Amino acid sequence: MPSGSWPLFSKMVDRRRFGLYVHWPFCQAKCPYCDFNSHVSANIDQERWRSCFQSEIKRAREFSGPRILDSIFFGGGTPSLMEPATVSAVIDAARDAWSSSNDMEITLEANPTSVEAGRFRDYASVGVNRVSIGVQSFRDDALKALGRLHSAKEAKDAVDLARQYFSRVSFDLIYARQDQSLDDWRLELGEALDFAADHLSLYQLTIEPDTAFGERFKRGRLGGLPDEDLGADMFELTQDMTAKAGLPAYEISNHAAPGAESRHNLIYWKAGDWVGVGPGAHGRVTTDAGRFATESHSAPGQWIQSVERLGSGQSVCDLLPRADILGEAIMMGLRLAEGIPETLFEGSLKINNLVDLGMLERHEKNVRTTARGRPVLNAILREILA
Repeated sequence: MPSGSWPLFSKMVDRRRFGLYVHWPFCQAKCPYCDFNSHVSANIDQERWRSCFQSEIKRAREFSGPRILDSIFFGGGTPSLMEPATVSAVIDAARDAWSSSNDMEITLEANPTSVEAGRFRDYASVGVNRVSIGVQSFRDDALKALGRLHSAKEAKDAVDLARQYFSRVSFDLIYARQDQSLDDWRLELGEALDFAADHLSLYQLTIEPDTAFGERFKRGRLGGLPDEDLGADMFELTQDMTAKAGLPAYEISNHAAPGAESRHNLIYWKAGDWVGVGPGAHGRVTTDAGRFATESHSAPGQWIQSVERLGSGQSVCDLLPRADILGEAIMMGLRLAEGIPETLFEGSLKINNLVDLGMLERHEKNVRTTARGRPVLNAILREILA
């Protein structure tokens, strides 16, 4: 670790302000590309889940101490399958546990197939002020190939409906899909930008090993994927079109108008503190003893039984070595367009070499990726962190 890095990193973390991540593990169907902790279940005892979320928040407060809660993020899974009463109970428990900022951001992820006017209205009434909708594509054939249950029209209707109830609305798209050309993506992205408000999440399709797509790919049954050059062209096109539309990338896959960035996700990328509750939820909490990595049991049944019988759904609570803390700060921070303080790299020959190669640049006392370096960020991180 470069000399002086730990004191600087300590100043980067504002222990008074942090977020709460709540993982709802249930979906209507499992998408073939998804490697998140999600499960299909016909019968869900919402009252039981409410009680366990409340219990975990109380336990987390004992560990974290007093903080100012800046954000709550309901992720999954499909949180829009949660009853509004469940969402309300979680928000109330969080407000009881910690002080909250005056403009706390409360985000809920939603799928177009699980939203309706009454439910959105109820979510807004209990405090949700931002939604992120899993549109994934505005092409019906692509949605079918991705295993989605909604149509392009239903996706647009869901976004329109959300705008009636929430001041901040974002949606996701996946590109670099099977048989998608650069012109196809140009037309679809243009349509999305015409339809977008102030935030978009745009992800290249990644084939993860423990997914249905991963199995098909291994067997040679997932044809039409773009080669490396086409994927890079799509990425560059995305950066150019979003910037011209006033939604530049503030993170490698996230685009927003100035001031509309996801405050909760910035906690992750800026090495802040957050508590994670729910099956498989991770957290990072800094105390006087150091910075801890926490993790919960992944299986919903195991998690809920552990909460009820043992008083905790947590499976891991490890004190992180300083080198790991710094590594995480670098790995997450370089995803941001602004980069991270150059002082973290003090005396690093690797950084100088990457600057000479045009992959990184120094800007306003920060180190950040260049336009050339952004598409190969993973390779840059492997080089730096090796």
